[in-house]
Amino acid sequence: MFDLLKGIKVIDLTTVALGPYATQMLGDFGADVIKIESKDGDVLRSVSPGRGREMGAGFLNFNRNKRSLVLDLKQKAGQAVLHKLVEDADVLVHNMRDATALQLGASYDELSQIQPDLVYCCSAGFGSLGPDHNAPAYDDIIQARCGLAALNADADGVPQFVRTIICDKVVGLHLALAVAMGLVQKTRTGRGVFIEAPMLETMVAFLMAEHLAGHTLIPEEGELGYERLMTRNRRPFQTRDGYLAILPYTTRHWIRFFQICQLDDWATSELVIDPAQRSRNIDTLYAKIAELAPSKTTAQWVTALQEKDIPCAPVSALDDLLADPHLSAAGVFREIADGRLGGLREIRSPFQVNGALAHQRADNRVAPGLGEHTIEILVEGGYSREQIMSLQDKGVLRV
Repeated sequence: MFDLLKGIKVIDLTTVALGPYATQMLGDFGADVIKIESKDGDVLRSVSPGRGREMGAGFLNFNRNKRSLVLDLKQKAGQAVLHKLVEDADVLVHNMRDATALQLGASYDELSQIQPDLVYCCSAGFGSLGPDHNAPAYDDIIQARCGLAALNADADGVPQFVRTIICDKVVGLHLALAVAMGLVQKTRTGRGVFIEAPMLETMVAFLMAEHLAGHTLIPEEGELGYERLMTRNRRPFQTRDGYLAILPYTTRHWIRFFQICQLDDWATSELVIDPAQRSRNIDTLYAKIAELAPSKTTAQWVTALQEKDIPCAPVSALDDLLADPHLSAAGVFREIADGRLGGLREIRSPFQVNGALAHQRADNRVAPGLGEHTIEILVEGGYSREQIMSLQDKGVLRV
């Protein structure tokens, strides 16, 4: 945990992956993230494998450095508790549809009346300006709608989902960025702000930054799609004993690559040394790499290419990542012991601040148990134990 957001109070109404990924980053940077859950808990809790029914591996990897409070927001008494917590909150984050937020007493109009300088950030599936703004959405839905599944089609042209919840995580990054920008606004002006980072709009902007291509110009000059990425021969290349990503990118890289291959006629060709010609003929050049790659082993290629500072990388499987020497040296995967859950492997925050990793402080937290901090949070909010027990008896809380 870093200290950059120490003292910032975040009310976290997010579920599954998109929102929790964003708020976990806020927690990693030191914010006090209060995760409000229904009595059934975040649905990701039950996804196996895990430690029991409420601490699945996915939940653990998206919810460290948070505190959990169980609150039934379908009841007016539960909404009243939320409103009291918002009184001294800096940020509220959710990934609900507008209609759901309104039903749960968590709309911006309502909460900004309670806390005028609240930074309110949300990521629904579709933005409020379009006709689909209240349609349901998950990662697969947005992968299909934004063009990613078609872009990732197999050799037969059949659309394929990317094998990671990429929309949830990309949009989660945008949601965390929105919170950061909202906090800057609040610090500079003292005013709150309402920021949307809807999934579809975010992913279309993310994909089309390069793929708008020739349609950037009016009238259009060329097709949609960044040509280098669309070429048939852009792929990991088969070596004598495996696969390797080889990416000569600059003119210098290409010249050096063909010098390694002792192909001086290619190294001096206008096709290589003229960037405009190289761009127009990139598939021919990639095809030449594919032709040459089987002449060496992966290790031989890596040695030769690294000596000439040409970008390259072996193709790693998931299990290779746990033994990757760079990742091991950087401490990306850490083994920790938790009194409740036993031994765990944690993915550390990827950030470094002033050259240092996050502190291993006593207040670092693995993902919380369901309702683990309900009493603690409400006592901080001014509730007596008698009031808390009364709310529990009414089914508003789970202690």
